[in-house]
Amino acid sequence: MKKLLISAIAVVFLSGCMMTPQHRRAVRDDSGDRMTVGKVQKEIRVGMSGAEVAQVLGSPNIVSTDEERREVWIYDKISTETAYSTSEGGIASLILVGLTDVFLGGGGGASGSSGASSTSQRTLTVIIKFDEDKKVRDFAYHTSRF
Repeated sequence: MKKLLISAIAVVFLSGCMMTPQHRRAVRDDSGDRMTVGKVQKEIRVGMSGAEVAQVLGSPNIVSTDEERREVWIYDKISTETAYSTSEGGIASLILVGLTDVFLGGGGGASGSSGASSTSQRTLTVIIKFDEDKKVRDFAYHTSRF
């Protein structure tokens, strides 16, 4: 009975512990309509109007013109993702050790903590060139992750 009680309490306290990947999934916001290379490859086509491009990708970061005064739209996106995970054994360990002392006659108290962090950045640059009729004549993209 004593071992069953201690095991049940241990499961309750340990079930609250998450590792860095689990924390990252919990805080990542994938609900929005993000710009990705796949979206550019799938949706953007030569001959599209500026309105159609804006509907797919949103407003560009930079609007400029080339040497022939044709519009060039630049989308420059940077994403930084930081995840930090920590595990502390202070109170939970003390309670478990205390119960162990009471039920099993063990001795001593313990506490400790550990943690890990991870940071990564992604960039996506999309350049869309329009012709004199305001239709897409060419587009290019570059992506990096570090």
